[in-house]
Formats: sequence, structure tokens, C-alpha cells
Amino acid sequence: MTETTTVPAVSGAEAAGEVVIRIEDDATPLVRLIGRTLRDSARAGHALPLLRKAAATVAIRSHDTPQAATITFGGGVVAVSSGAPAEPDAAITVDLNARFAPADAPSGDAEFAADVLFALSPPVPGWQAAAEHFWTAARSVPGIPDVLVAVTEGPEGLEQVVLGEGTTQYLIAGAPEALAGVFSGADDLLAVLSTGVLGVQGTLSQLSVMVGASWKVRYDV
Repeated sequence: MTETTTVPAVSGAEAAGEVVIRIEDDATPLVRLIGRTLRDSARAGHALPLLRKAAATVAIRSHDTPQAATITFGGGVVAVSSGAPAEPDAAITVDLNARFAPADAPSGDAEFAADVLFALSPPVPGWQAAAEHFWTAARSVPGIPDVLVAVTEGPEGLEQVVLGEGTTQYLIAGAPEALAGVFSGADDLLAVLSTGVLGVQGTLSQLSVMVGASWKVRYDV
């Protein structure tokens, strides 16, 4: 049985119908990442003409791992599966740690490839809304700290969001766009930490739990 999500897609103030996003059972991380990203696009009313495109396939390949997936468009039903077909309409090699940024020129239908890349780049919510979304999903993760504190530098000084209550806490600090990327699942927490643009305060065991929580959001598991 294939996992199916029906997403009410809204553009501006007008309802724009529904888009069905399907991923296969036992989906790979790449399939889950693509599925979650396309659901975000549909909810935001982003790239709706493409999401309703009929009878087209695109292969997505990681630039530095063997991972590959296929997106099949079919008039409002979008299916994501592992592997790549022999002759897709387009094929794109991307950097999975850079929000599907193309690593090479796409092959096949260049216009279609550009539309797919646009669909895979939905708008990221503000850092505060993203933090609240993250906390809602992360609270069920075993070992999660009682309190999450997110801190950034705003135009009038330090700004923070405190989520949860209790005795244990974990702090993440950084620029608004870095926090929004991690909390929304658009960016991988470990990859962002390795760049030094985020700072954290907590134990190593808490970091391990927070990484697991970030993957829960990123891969929608």
C-alpha cells in the first residue's frame, strides 16, 4: 500500500483544488524528503501548474550519494518512488543539503526540469512559525528536552521563542533564515551545524535526540 496525502492547495485567497502526493511503502529518505517538500509546495499554493501536470516523469539523483528517485506527475496526482527510469522526460542531479540546488545541467526537457526545481523550492515559513511546527512534531520523540529555546538577533536586539516547560532545555541560536531552514525541515540540522552558522547549548545526548527530531520533521516520519 502506498502512502497518500491529499493536500488542499491554496493560491492567494482562492482555493485551487487538491493535489494528491503519494509515496511508496518503506520509502527511502530521498523519497520521503521529496514527498514532504512537494506537500509543502502544494499547501503554499506553490508551483500548482506543475503539480497538476499530466503524464510526465523526472528522475532526481543525489550528486554525492547513490540515491535516486522518480517523480511521476499525472493531472493532480504526484507519485514519488525510489530509483530512476531509463528514459524520464527530464533528469536532474541535485545537492540534497542545499535544498535541491542543481549540481549539473539537467538532461531532457530543460523547461520541465526548471519547473520541477521550482516545485522543490517552496517558501520557508518564518523562523518563529517554523519553530512551533518543529516543536509540535518533536515533542513525541523519546528523550526530547522539556524546553526548546530558539534565539536570533532581530532589528531591535535578541529575540527568542521558548517552547515547552520543565527542567531540561536545549538552545539553538542563529540567523532567522538558518533557524527557519532547520525547523521547517528544508535543511539538515547536522549539515547546518557543520557550517558554523548555528550555535547550540546542551548535552551530546540531547544533540543526538534533537538530530532525530529534525529528521522526523525533514523526512515526515
